[in-house]
Amino acid sequence: MLANLMKTANKTFLILMLSLFVVPCAFAQDLLKFVNPNIGTAHSRWFFYTPAAVPYGMAKLAPSTNGSYGNLQGWEAVGYDTRHNSIEGFVHFHEWQVGGVSFMPTAGELKTVPGLLDKAGSGYRSAFDRKNEIAQPGYYSVLLDDFKIKAELTATKRVGFHRYTFPENQQSRIILSIGNIQGESGPVTDASIKMTDDTHFEGFVITYPKYVKTYDEGGRVAMYFYGELNKKPASVGAFNQEKTSTNTRTSQGIGAGLFLGYPTKANESVEIKVGLSYTSVQNAKLNLQTEAADLNFDGAKKAAQSEWQNELAKIKVSGKNQVDLVKFYTGLYHALLGRGIASDINGNFPRHDGTIGQLPKDQNGKFSYNFMNTDAIWGGFWNITQLWALSYPSHYNDFVHTQLEIYKERGWFGDGIANSNFVSGVGTNFVGLAIAGAYQAGIRDYDLNLAYKAVLGNELNFENRLVGSGKTDTKSFVQNGFVPYLDADKTDSTGSHFSGSHTMEYSYSAFAAAQLAKQMGKTADYKKLMGLSNGWRLLFDQDLKLIRPKNQSGKFIENFNPLEAWRGFQEGNATQYTFYVPQNPKGLIAEIGTKTFNERLNNIFETSQKNAFGGGKTIDAFAGIQSLYNHGNQPNLHISWLFNYSSAPWLTQKWTRAICDEFYGTESIHGYGYGQDEDQGQLGSWYVMASIGLFDVKGLTDARPTLQIGSPVFDQSEIRLGNGKKLLIKTSNNSKQNVYVQSATWNGKTLNNAWLYRDELMKGGTLTLKMGDQPNQNWGVKLPPPSAQ
Repeated sequence: MLANLMKTANKTFLILMLSLFVVPCAFAQDLLKFVNPNIGTAHSRWFFYTPAAVPYGMAKLAPSTNGSYGNLQGWEAVGYDTRHNSIEGFVHFHEWQVGGVSFMPTAGELKTVPGLLDKAGSGYRSAFDRKNEIAQPGYYSVLLDDFKIKAELTATKRVGFHRYTFPENQQSRIILSIGNIQGESGPVTDASIKMTDDTHFEGFVITYPKYVKTYDEGGRVAMYFYGELNKKPASVGAFNQEKTSTNTRTSQGIGAGLFLGYPTKANESVEIKVGLSYTSVQNAKLNLQTEAADLNFDGAKKAAQSEWQNELAKIKVSGKNQVDLVKFYTGLYHALLGRGIASDINGNFPRHDGTIGQLPKDQNGKFSYNFMNTDAIWGGFWNITQLWALSYPSHYNDFVHTQLEIYKERGWFGDGIANSNFVSGVGTNFVGLAIAGAYQAGIRDYDLNLAYKAVLGNELNFENRLVGSGKTDTKSFVQNGFVPYLDADKTDSTGSHFSGSHTMEYSYSAFAAAQLAKQMGKTADYKKLMGLSNGWRLLFDQDLKLIRPKNQSGKFIENFNPLEAWRGFQEGNATQYTFYVPQNPKGLIAEIGTKTFNERLNNIFETSQKNAFGGGKTIDAFAGIQSLYNHGNQPNLHISWLFNYSSAPWLTQKWTRAICDEFYGTESIHGYGYGQDEDQGQLGSWYVMASIGLFDVKGLTDARPTLQIGSPVFDQSEIRLGNGKKLLIKTSNNSKQNVYVQSATWNGKTLNNAWLYRDELMKGGTLTLKMGDQPNQNWGVKLPPPSAQ
């Protein structure tokens, strides 16, 4: 008996001790409760809503309400919209300009088209009630009301999982729709699907997206799949655009698909695993076998949510307001969701010319980076690259390596990438700046000489420049020091209709390249690039104190309206772009005058606050481009932090906190503003950085970057830095009213600056901020962050 008591006591002690080690995991488990993927799903982009996915995954499964409706301009909000009440299918691929392979469980009369949103019974789509919908990181489920079928989705990196639970019905079936438009896919040029035996199928779909056609004419996006059913269908039929056939196991061409018949009992489930690839059916099969051979749906869901827990837990925030926690972790979720991998488990990746590339292995026999698909990085240096550099450097490394692979094949960077095709979208190119920022942040695991050559070419070269690499007006900028304004809506070697914004952008990226040149010992390049970095001065109207485009003869354009968008400025206006001098805030402040600068910028925020810091409540991604300030788009995302440079850091504290509280929401319509354009994690990343109180106006481009301090939303932020060290940001007396920093310490020592050198911060430590409800106008004003270098 004593022995048994000892065993029981030892067992109890062991359980108690283990529980101590489980606490962090329990904390991580709780983080999923704060992620709501349905936030911001009104007017959301194709890639925005993909709950059944893991961080940076290739397999991104989601319901689609209007994915088959087409996308005339190539980027419109299609896919899943909270204002729609029927689902047409569950799609596997969701990236910028990439979409395809839709499945849908149905019952009753056979229909092979999804039908219309507003016409019940016109196709196989089904109504649903959002009360019967669950969306979590790594998992999605919904009850399809028309068929009483429960659909569930989850995923590994490259494998999609479905579980469909049917009622009793002799006419249950699963539609495998392959050859149709999905979201941003553009028209289908070829498709094929076939059953290879009773429970396996394979195929492909090739599409020609709008932005591939525009920026990389002749390119294609190919998607391959290999699937496994856990139950043999009782019947198999096929369809395409021209006909429907029973007892047929293969289908080809536009509209290709299969329908699998299952006479089902009540609560009978069918599970499907689908390996995905951008290179071949064989690799889709390999991805399935490697990642999911012995994995069922429940196992995949558990693994997916565990991965989300681990990634989200790299930044642990705590505070009194649950709404803030939901905003934070939903923002972090979107930052980790976008820009998924495009390479297979064996390192194969798709090249533009249709061949298959191969990633190298490191000295340990592993692939040290992934190839990726990515939206443009336009503005990403004010949000997602800063977050990557802070706690997720491997993905920043993936981005750099991907762009260098593109450069090796094409001779140019491509801003947005869809299977190695250029899908710029904005006609400029900030890849060189982003790579320079990676270097300055210590991310240097790549061929530095190759990277420098590519960065320099991105800024200065124009001979035989490919349209998809953007900056086709580089020649005019290099020769004139600014981009001349063209009346015609075009961009070429002589100038651009967006000359004002291009001049500001190219000046900034020239500065970034200059700092890299200086680090690499390229003195002549440094001097040339630094000269170009002052191009903004050539467009500065001393009378108006505004940036104003000039024509080819060097004269300011007439009929100038500082709030007019699309004339001289892309997705913005002169008022917004005047502050686009992140490389030299001190120089801009001196030109305007400190007092005038602060008054003007503060008035902009006072006015913009009445309009939700952008486009008001208009559900349109471009609603704010004629406003004084537009947080919903890239050109403005740094300007609330400029007060740190103009001796008024309390205004940065005030306005960054107000934007976090008021622009960002927790509703399907008011999520990232109204009618957001979240760009694969950019606005989510901005919230993450601003809410922990850290940001770099200069996008990590300085030779020694700094991080400026704002007003942390949370009582405490525990950040696992990318180098393995820990950063703790603590506030005292923090509240919705107490947004102003009264005093600060860094590792116990008084901190009087509203900034820290990033390399010091990355050593780890504790930043403590005492907050109050009135500005301390003596704190952080004596020494602004370094400006021009």
